[in-house]
Amino acid sequence: MPPPLPRTFPLATVPVEEAVTRQFRLLEATAAHFAGEELFAADAGVVPGLGRPRTTARVEAVLAEYFGAEDAALVQGAGTGAIRAALSAAVGPGEPLLIHRAPVYRSTAVTLRGLGVETAEADFNDLDALRTALASGRFRWAYVQHTRQRLADSYDPAEVLAVCRRAGVRTLTDDNYAVFRVPASGVELGADASCFSLFKLHGPEGVGAVVGAADLIARVRADNYSGGGQVQGHQALEALRALTHVPVMWAVQSRVGTEVAERLAAGEVPGVADVRLANAQDRCVLVQLERPVAEQLPEVAARFGAAPFPVGSNSRYEIAPLFYRMSSSALDDAPELADWVIRVNPMRAGADLVLDILRRSLAALSDEPTAAEQSDADQPTAGDLAAEHPAAQQPATEAPPYEALPHDAPPHEAQKHRTKD
Repeated sequence: MPPPLPRTFPLATVPVEEAVTRQFRLLEATAAHFAGEELFAADAGVVPGLGRPRTTARVEAVLAEYFGAEDAALVQGAGTGAIRAALSAAVGPGEPLLIHRAPVYRSTAVTLRGLGVETAEADFNDLDALRTALASGRFRWAYVQHTRQRLADSYDPAEVLAVCRRAGVRTLTDDNYAVFRVPASGVELGADASCFSLFKLHGPEGVGAVVGAADLIARVRADNYSGGGQVQGHQALEALRALTHVPVMWAVQSRVGTEVAERLAAGEVPGVADVRLANAQDRCVLVQLERPVAEQLPEVAARFGAAPFPVGSNSRYEIAPLFYRMSSSALDDAPELADWVIRVNPMRAGADLVLDILRRSLAALSDEPTAAEQSDADQPTAGDLAAEHPAAQQPATEAPPYEALPHDAPPHEAQKHRTKD
C-alpha cells in the first residue's frame, strides 16, 4: 500500500485575463524607462557613475516600478545568487536569522553555511509560535520562502510578513517559483526584498534579481562592484524581453495543471492512487502511483516525449511536460513517498498530452517488475539451494513443518522454524 499523501495548500494563481493586464503593465513600465531604439541595443562594462551597464540599470528601474519597490539589482548566479546577495547584505556572521521549521532548500543551506549565519526556527504555520519567537528580540531579519518547503505547509506568506513587520523584524523572501505566478510577490506583500531567478522566467542563464528596499539594494550593489560580476546589458535586455510573455504563459500553465489534477482525481488514468496540486518548488501535480515505480517512471515517460529532468524549472529550454521525482527538500521531510510519488509539470503542453504520456508510461511499466519484485525474484529458492548443495537436503521427518509445532512451543522454537521456512 502506498503511504498517504498529505493534504496540500497550493498558493493562489493568476487567471489568464488578469495575466494579460499584468503583461500590459510590464510594457508600460518598460516604456517609462526605455526609448524605442534602446530596446534594440545594449552596452557593457562598469559605466562611470552607475557601476554597471546603462541597459542593466534601465531594466532594474523597470522591475522596481513594476513591483512597486524602491530599487532593484540584477545579479549573477540566478535565484541562488540573488538569495546569496540579499542575505550577505542583510545579516553578518553569527547573527541570528529566523527561518521556517522545515528542511531548507539545498542551495540556500549552502549559502547560510557559507555566511556563518545562526539560524533559528519557528513554525510559520503557527502564527502564535511565530509571534513568540519574534518577541524574544533576537532577530533583525527573518527569511521566508514563498512556495512550500513541506507538502503540508499552509501558512499565508502575507500574514507571516505582516507579523514580522509588526514586530519590527525585516524580511527577505525567496520568490523563486512564485513571482509572476502568484497574485503578489513578497516585496508587494511588504517584504524588504524579493529574490528570484530570471532564468526560471525564460531569461538567460545565470541572471537573478533582488527587488526591494533602497538601503538593502545599495549594499548589494556595493558588494558587487567588480566588472566581472555585473549582469551585462545584453543579458539584462534579453531577460526583459522574456518577461514580457511570462505572465500569460504561467497563467496558462497553472490552468493546465489544475485540469490535469482534476482529471486524474476523476480516475481518467489507471494506476494512479491519488493526486495533489502543490507548490513543491514550482507549482506542480503530485501523482501517487498504485505501484512503487516512481523511480523508473521518468525514464519511461521520456520515451513518449516527456522531459525526464529539469533544466531550470521553467527555463526557456523546458517546453515538454516534466515527469520527475519530488524535490530534495520535500523528500527530506517525507522520504517514504520517494518510491510512490512523482511530480508532473505541464510546462507548455496541454492536459491531453500530459495524461497520454502518463497513461502510456504506466502501461509500459505494468509489464516490468518493481525493484522490490525484482529483488524477490533474484533470491534463490529452496529448490535452487537443494540442487546446488544436495548434501544439505534433509528428510522431511527431521524438520516438522512450522504448523506442526505445538501451540505452546517456546517463541524461539517457532522463530527457528519460521526462519527455515
